[in-house]
Amino acid sequence: MDVRRVDHEWRRWIAENLLLESSPAVLLQTMVDNGISPEEAGRELEAAINSPYLAGAARLRNRLKKRTWPLDIQRKLNSLDSRTHEVPRRHQISGDAFFKEFYALNRPVIITGMMDDWPALSRWHFGYLRERFGEREVEVQFGRNQDANYEVNQPKHKRNMRFADYVDLVQNSGQTNDFYMTANNSGRNKEALAELWDDVVQLPSYLDGKPGNGFFWFGPRGTRTPFHHDLTNNFMAQVMGRKRIRLVPAVELGQIYNDLHCYTPVDGADIDYQRFPLMRDAQILDVELAPGEILFLPVGCWHYVEGLSPSITMSFTNFRWDNDFSSFYDSYHGV
Repeated sequence: MDVRRVDHEWRRWIAENLLLESSPAVLLQTMVDNGISPEEAGRELEAAINSPYLAGAARLRNRLKKRTWPLDIQRKLNSLDSRTHEVPRRHQISGDAFFKEFYALNRPVIITGMMDDWPALSRWHFGYLRERFGEREVEVQFGRNQDANYEVNQPKHKRNMRFADYVDLVQNSGQTNDFYMTANNSGRNKEALAELWDDVVQLPSYLDGKPGNGFFWFGPRGTRTPFHHDLTNNFMAQVMGRKRIRLVPAVELGQIYNDLHCYTPVDGADIDYQRFPLMRDAQILDVELAPGEILFLPVGCWHYVEGLSPSITMSFTNFRWDNDFSSFYDSYHGV
């Protein structure tokens, strides 16, 4: 059997796992099981353990542990506060009350009764969309079923087509996640479907009231948006159909296996607790959003979204209050 040598990739693996406080004996056995001789594996482990570079990194690790302590405090307080055990529904809550009770406290809420004056609630059905905008060319994500990382790779899945053809697909294709018109397509579609925004009232109690804001989401039953967090506070306003949303508060960052930018390999549809055991301790809130309801997604809150029927959602980020959290965020690569 060929004996493998320890290269820089193995050395990075050793350093990372030592900083995660894995047992050196376990690391040694893993290296041997992967074809590295016991002698070389032992030498590399000893060199890493005695390295001043690793000692410096360990000091930084301990500082980061202290920074995560407040998150664990808030997680414990959440478990003690019955108000955080479910997502409340509030009917026509005022802007000031919404800000004090939810926006400033980073807590989700479903708001009802604030879309009653939207023409979209009665107009937006398959026939209207097909007849009014059918000849417009729109941009859609396609081929998602063939790509396990379809959300990360979404720029590769863009396709242009007649809106009438897309409406037919949504209406007739049954349950599928293979195609979806999302906020990532809005750059083109906001211009192509500009008159749709005439059917949307800009929620002046909460938003800045500027016309034309918002992102258009339209897809069949079965569309999925994998677990991720946004870099802003967000409104999801449900116009047609129903969606299931699974929420995990931002303070559960240490439990959700965040590995790249704002994503996690945890499957929100079917959490594998053997592969991701820390998720057993995470607070998970499940809600169902119906037409005319608005879900407030606090910044940093992890969420998985699934279409329970053909659906249209408008999302908004143009709040009346400060919503800039991305200017001091820089973890766009592996974390």
